[in-house]
Amino acid sequence: MQNAICCVPVSPLRAEPSHKTEMVSELLFGELCSIIDNTTDQWVKIICKYDGYEGWCQSNHILRVDASIYNEPQGLTRKWITEIEYEGQPMQIPLGSSLPLFKKNRNSQKKNRVYYSGKTWNPLTAKKDKNSVKKLIYSFLNTPYLWGGKTVFGTDCSGFTQTIFRFLNIGLKRDAWQQATQGGLVGSLKESKFGDLAFFDNAGGRITHVGFLLNNRKIIHASGKVREDKINDKGIINIETGEKTHDLKLIRRYF
Repeated sequence: MQNAICCVPVSPLRAEPSHKTEMVSELLFGELCSIIDNTTDQWVKIICKYDGYEGWCQSNHILRVDASIYNEPQGLTRKWITEIEYEGQPMQIPLGSSLPLFKKNRNSQKKNRVYYSGKTWNPLTAKKDKNSVKKLIYSFLNTPYLWGGKTVFGTDCSGFTQTIFRFLNIGLKRDAWQQATQGGLVGSLKESKFGDLAFFDNAGGRITHVGFLLNNRKIIHASGKVREDKINDKGIINIETGEKTHDLKLIRRYF
């Protein structure tokens, strides 16, 4: 397999090699992947290095790289928008994009043609205290819901939780049902604490939704937009309508 890196601010990952098919996730700038199918001219099927997720992206949205870049430590952009220089031209990349941790000048970045100033967020040294994590979570407040999205300009529920946990160096999988297989089980809502993830199922019992517990009475989740709502033993209660919108299935703890 060829190794590659995303070279645009955001690249949609689709279920099939067509713009008309479902967007299943996204690659953010600097995110690493491997090409597993390049039999079409305009599309390649890739597998993400971070979470093993597969999808089709446009071939000109990624750049082939050698093993030294593929294995280089990466930091994450902490601002909503970070300006970089790519191939001599300005580019704006969103929060959570990947940049090399230790190489920041034009000479050392010639091989992947990126220059940026300022610091990147190092997940390996990230604090997991309540205040630090809360600031990360609230960075996404009011972000619109976007199926397959994982940026501050559009995210789905599991893209939101995965992105926050990536900042904390916690390897969370991509979809809600996958995330529900990780971490330690919390016995009840009463036993939960800040940062636990609550999962919700549909009528068929399949987990379809996830959100961050702020305490055992409040949750922040992506539903229409990233928002705060109430929660009880039955599920999520919309603070505006008073109606139950999601049925609580289980709670997991990761830190």
